[in-house]
Amino acid sequence: MNFANAFTPERLQEAWDCLLNEFPFAIWETLYSTLLATFFAVLIGLPLGVILVTGEKKGVRPLPGPLMGFLNVMINFLRSVPFIILMVMIIPLTRVIAGTSLGTVASIVPLTVASFPFIARLVESSLREVNPNIIETAQSMGASPMQIVFHVMLPESVPSLITNITLAITTIMGYTAMSGAVGGGGLGKLALAYGYQRYRYAVLYLAVIVLVVITQVIQSFGTWLARKCDKRLKNQ
Repeated sequence: MNFANAFTPERLQEAWDCLLNEFPFAIWETLYSTLLATFFAVLIGLPLGVILVTGEKKGVRPLPGPLMGFLNVMINFLRSVPFIILMVMIIPLTRVIAGTSLGTVASIVPLTVASFPFIARLVESSLREVNPNIIETAQSMGASPMQIVFHVMLPESVPSLITNITLAITTIMGYTAMSGAVGGGGLGKLALAYGYQRYRYAVLYLAVIVLVVITQVIQSFGTWLARKCDKRLKNQ
């Protein structure tokens, strides 16, 4: 089927019917898997990012070099594997955790595994932006490493953390679209299984538009929230 016949009135009507009947649940699946995967990825990635900064040789709580080397290699390895390949590689793990390798719930496992190394690096980047003089002042006052992390480093990096986690959410949403190619649910499955494979290209493009709109809303909200939490802007 060529594209000339993909946007006839009949095809557009099919896309409209799909928008009304199929898209609401697909949007829910996409948001559900994205937000839940982000939650679990932050749960794993945030402590890892903190360790990457505090555990280095000149950090506030140095850790053994071999351990830091292992963490860096593991994170770099997981980040370097394309998501669609990673999904296939960890199918046994997905089946153990979710009981199946297909569907929206199952896709949360590879989404989390693919995302937490990315978030760890983003957290590491945010924490490295904290003024070292503030950390040195806290150390000179006798603050423990845990106090420095929770009362200095994390609070000072909140705007950057919000910006980076917003970036992570939009990236994970892109992963959910790819997961539709191997059994995941949501807009990705709708675009590929219904739009592309059945030559309903109007549905395919409609799914892309919806994904773009959702991404714009999330990005705009994250930017607004980061600005609201930025003490430097409040003091201007």
